[in-house]
Parts: sequence; structure tokens; C-alpha cells
Amino acid sequence: MAEVFVTCDLLDDYSDKVTGVVSPYIDGKSFRNYGGHTSFGGQAVTVKCFEDNSRVKELLATDGNGRVLVVDGGGSMRCALLGDMIAESAVKHGWAGVIIYGCVRDVDAMAQMALGVQALASIPQKSTRKGVGEVGVTVQFGGVTIRDGDYVYADNNGIIVAGEPLV
Repeated sequence: MAEVFVTCDLLDDYSDKVTGVVSPYIDGKSFRNYGGHTSFGGQAVTVKCFEDNSRVKELLATDGNGRVLVVDGGGSMRCALLGDMIAESAVKHGWAGVIIYGCVRDVDAMAQMALGVQALASIPQKSTRKGVGEVGVTVQFGGVTIRDGDYVYADNNGIIVAGEPLV
């Protein structure tokens, strides 16, 4: 069972350690939960890719150790960077969750999985795989900067970022 917390309480209790709160409204979209765990958090592993989920698939097939994959997909609304098969791999490998600045698909299946997933929207179109994308880079979206190794926490209230673990 994943640890349950409320981002509002974390922000109240650790305001001096929180480095950012992701804007609730980005490019006309808001982050929303698509996974079976609506409260999730952990150390961030970052990837930057645009309409190519090669690195997402590769990373979620490695040992997650309760970490959260943070994907800067450039906010693309044209294709999904995560679907049910890759999400199943994430569950199998112990990832706590995935945050995608972009889209997901197979949302009914993901809602049944022991995984936190937040994204801007869903779309049935899958992405291409050309092997492009950068791993371990600093990403920026929603008015915040997230560095590889930061800690991210997400729930129905939003997403917060800290430089150290809060729970």
C-alpha cells in the first residue's frame, strides 16, 4: 500500500522546504489523476521528450525503488507518452508514480493499477518511438523547476516539489 498524504498539509508543515507548487492551469489544461493511487510521491527521475516515449518505456522498465518519473513532454496534446502496458511495467518495477506534462492513454486500465499517474489529458493516439529524449535533465513546467533527484508529491490538490524528502 502506498503512503497516503495531503499536499496541502505537506505545504503547511514544510513550507520552508518546498521549492515549488505546480500551477493548476497550464496552457488551458490542468493536471489530473489517471492512476489507481491518487496520492503519491518520491524522488524524481526526470526525462524530457516530445511525442516520443522511448525513454519513458526504458526508464519504467528499470527498478523504480518508489521513485516518480517526471516527464516533460512539452505539453503536447497530439499523442500519449504513457499507456497501460508501460504503466504495468512501472508497477512491476516498483515505481510510485509518473507525472507527465502531456497526455496518457488507456486511462480505464491505469485507474485500476497500483500506480500514481498525473497528466494534462488523455488521447487514444500513441507516440512514436525514435529513441529520442534526455534523461536526468532539469525540466520546467507549470511555473516550477524540477531537477533530477528532487522530491515530488502529488494528489487531487496538486503537485509540489522539494529538494529533500518530506515524508
